Amino acid sequence: MFYKAQNNGFKQAMPGIQIKTLVYGDSTLLSQFKLAGGHTLPVHTHPHEQTGYLVSGRLKLRIADDTFDVEPGDSWCVPGNIPHGAEVLEDAVAIEVFSPVREDYLPDSAPE
Repeated sequence: MFYKAQNNGFKQAMPGIQIKTLVYGDSTLLSQFKLAGGHTLPVHTHPHEQTGYLVSGRLKLRIADDTFDVEPGDSWCVPGNIPHGAEVLEDAVAIEVFSPVREDYLPDSAPE
């Protein structure tokens, strides 16, 4: 699978949080998140391991009982079923990989 970069195709996951699935295979799914400053990604869990990289902006990321100030170039890995969430301190772009593939993030079923 190949994906040619484009600015459209984002889906609203929740207020201030947009997602676009870029590519996926049998075991992993690569997504791009646009996060609007002042919004919050509520603490949640899912069975997928989640590895991320902050391209731009600033976040306060919570993973289990730890909180991290995240700046461009920082990365993280959240094991499956571990509570995590984020406060978006300024407009941000993050790239994240999920394993196994998140069925709810596949292009025909991605959040709207």
